[in-house]
Order: sequence, then C-alpha cells, then structure tokens
Amino acid sequence: MIDISTCLNQSSIKRDVRLPRLASLALDTSHPWFLHYRSLFADLQKTVPFARGRMLDIGCGNKPFEGMFKGCVNPHFGCDVVQSSESRADVICTATELPFKDESYATVIVTQVIEHVGDHETMLREAFRVLQDNGVLILSGPMYWPLHEEPYDFFRFTEHGFRFLLEKAGFRIIQITNNGGKWATCGQVIIHTIANTRLSRGFVIRGINLVFAYLDDRYSTRDNPMNYVVVGRKVAQTV
Repeated sequence: MIDISTCLNQSSIKRDVRLPRLASLALDTSHPWFLHYRSLFADLQKTVPFARGRMLDIGCGNKPFEGMFKGCVNPHFGCDVVQSSESRADVICTATELPFKDESYATVIVTQVIEHVGDHETMLREAFRVLQDNGVLILSGPMYWPLHEEPYDFFRFTEHGFRFLLEKAGFRIIQITNNGGKWATCGQVIIHTIANTRLSRGFVIRGINLVFAYLDDRYSTRDNPMNYVVVGRKVAQTV
C-alpha cells in the first residue's frame, strides 16, 4: 500500500518499465475491448479539427494516435513516466512536472491517463502552462473500467467532474462527448465478467460485441458511458 504523499508525488513512484501499451487503432470484433475502443477512437477522431501546431502527448505510451493527427500537428512529441513497450516516449517525466517552457505547444493531448495521476489537478495546471494562448487540450478518461495498473489506478470521472476540473484549471470547455452509452457499457461489463472463464472464447466475445454495438447505436444514451472525451481551450489572458 502507498500513502497519500506518494500518490501526490509521482516522481517517487517506481513503475514497471516497457509495459505493453496500445499501439494500433485496428478494430477486431473478437477483441475483448472492442466496445471500449470503438467509441473512444471514433470520438477522438472528431477532435482532429481542433488540433494544430506543436502537439504534446502526455502519457503517450506507444503514441497510438499519432497517425490520427498526422497532417494537423507537427511534431507529435510524447512524454511518459516510464518508457513504452515500443520505446516511443521522447522524454521520461511525470505528468505533474513537465520539463517544457511556458506556452511551448499549441495542442496537448492526454488519453486514458488522468485516472493514473494522483495529483491530476497539478497535471491539468501543467498542461495549461505549456499551452499557448488559445491552445487546445484534448483529454479522455474513464467513468467505467475495472482496476488496472494497480496500485496506480486512483479515479473515475463524470462529465460534470471533468467540466469542474478543467474550468478550475482555467480552460474554457468546447465540448464533452460520452464514449458509448449504457448498452456498450453493459456489453463491456459482461465481457469483463466472463474473462478467464470457459465462456471467454472468440466467438462468444464476438457475439457480445456485435449485439451490444448494435443496441448502443440503436438506443443511444448519455447517462452511463465508459469514457469521456473533453476538448478545452486556453483562453488568452487579458491584462
């Protein structure tokens, strides 16, 4: 068990190096996380028009979204607390102590990282600091997901929590999008529930994915998603 001071001071946390990370956006209906990836990837794709200039990818892992933003940003620079499984991180640092100058990036992206940062408010302030005026933050994080990367799994967030945190850090919210509705979440819960049992077979997983993806498209809801994608802007400060 780690105490609260360790959670807040991420520089003192020793994490496993080169953990397997997402590297491809290819979707396969037999994949146990298909329902999760399907909506997350689609909603991140919708944020591409907001991205421009120099992009900083905080908690970049293997930079799976680099291709998605190709042509909109240059360069796509990544930092992470440890090196990724494919050695894609350009700088090793914590999300709460970014070694970059003020206003050095036009876009900051942080995907599925915020739940692992004990002091996520400092992370958002750091993202705000390194963004240029009118720069854009693209952020995603979970409302539902089982425990993972323990013990470095601290939080889950609602859309209202994201709005509160970003506005507190100084961002103006452009949009908040729920990734999947209650049907996608229900299907994902079933797949997590049967994991490591005799039911966890490719054809069973594929059937659940197809049925619950159809239901999620047919009966769209916003009150019980798996994740959110948030876009915020750093508004130019008036003197």
